[in-house]
Amino acid sequence: MENSTQSIIKQTITRKGRGKFVFLQDFSIYGSRDAVKKAFQRLANENFILRIANGIYYYPQIDKVLGIGVIKPSLDDVAQAIAKRDRVKIIPSGSYALNMLGLSTQVATNAVYYTNGTARRIHIGEGKGILFIHTNDNKMLSFKSRLMMLIVSAMREIGEQGFADEYKSQIKPFVENVSKTDFEHDVTLAPVWVRNILLAL
Repeated sequence: MENSTQSIIKQTITRKGRGKFVFLQDFSIYGSRDAVKKAFQRLANENFILRIANGIYYYPQIDKVLGIGVIKPSLDDVAQAIAKRDRVKIIPSGSYALNMLGLSTQVATNAVYYTNGTARRIHIGEGKGILFIHTNDNKMLSFKSRLMMLIVSAMREIGEQGFADEYKSQIKPFVENVSKTDFEHDVTLAPVWVRNILLAL
């Protein structure tokens, strides 16, 4: 029974294609919870899939050109997959947004997000994790452009007093990659001082 469950699960994951996250709870139709859990454990032991966190697995992409081999997902990839599964919105905290835009040299071992979903911490392993903090600030979660969301979040983290001219030159190329429609919508969601700087770029 377990081998049959494992075979069916493996075929289903294969059809999804590489670079996809798979969640244990989504495979309950293929057997008992214990049988499905054991099947996933065996597939992970075979390196067919990667165990990311409790109940979260990844069918990895394989780089055969540069010889990198298995390409592991980033913390942001994991966070986005969880948000998609739970049908909630998330936005990176200011410090993590700075890191994602390359405006901070600090290596993030933990990713912090604000969400309209449930507050919780996901342990990824090796000291890494994802923290979801619940917020009722709908404006914060209403950006159309993910890039604009990161820009505004990073600028808020820097603060009005600490925002030197050097940041303007670093931010400008990112702003130029936001579509006009998205920019015009999203800039209205930013604090007044952030909005004034962005409109003047």
